[in-house]
Amino acid sequence: MPATPAWPPASLPRLYVEERLSDGQLLTLEGPKANYLSAVLRLTSGALVKLFDDATGEWLAEITDATKKRVTARVDRHLRPREAAPDLWLLFAPIKRGRIDWIAEKATELGVAKVVPVITQRTIIDRLNSERLFAHMIEAAEQCERTALPELGEPQKLPTLIKTWPEERMLLFADESGGEPMLQALTRGPAAILIGPEGGFTQEERAAIRALASAKPVSLGPRILRADTAAVAAIALWMSAAGDWCEHAAR
Repeated sequence: MPATPAWPPASLPRLYVEERLSDGQLLTLEGPKANYLSAVLRLTSGALVKLFDDATGEWLAEITDATKKRVTARVDRHLRPREAAPDLWLLFAPIKRGRIDWIAEKATELGVAKVVPVITQRTIIDRLNSERLFAHMIEAAEQCERTALPELGEPQKLPTLIKTWPEERMLLFADESGGEPMLQALTRGPAAILIGPEGGFTQEERAAIRALASAKPVSLGPRILRADTAAVAAIALWMSAAGDWCEHAAR
């Protein structure tokens, strides 16, 4: 007997919408979203799409009208609730365009709850395009079936971050000068990973971070990693030992 195909098909187009979704709702999509559905994918009335809103989860919707500038869809069925994201933040010094976009994408795919750019003494990026960065995070969530988007925090200067740091959240400081092997340092609970700029932290910054009671210097291995590689490696280690990867494997 042939296998019953999955419904709705995994291949359906999937989009994030800012409007909170509900059963039976008529939704109007305009601008790039409408152009993508009607002009790029050439969808017409009767076509199905998946929508998620970062609040209620994922929904199945049917297109009722489509033009290049406007698409109307009716929300028909709730497919799944918003996922519970592990309580992990990624704090990183902004780096070159392209590589910083990659960090935002991979952090989203790996399941972090919040992303915060941190300005250090050796940060080389003067201005950060937060709108473009968040757009990359949305695209990653759309492609990777996430129903939750990481929060994108406002850029903070490192001294301000240290001064206002919540004591209950462990700060895993990826210190290129050395620290405890990360897998040995991990415990369950709210955590954040701090990745420095391409030139590393200054001695003054390193001392200030280490002075925090909740900070724990960690090592990511015997080799010096580029900032973007270090961010992804650290997230993966945390997810495998203290996040929801180990919970998923146990099921």
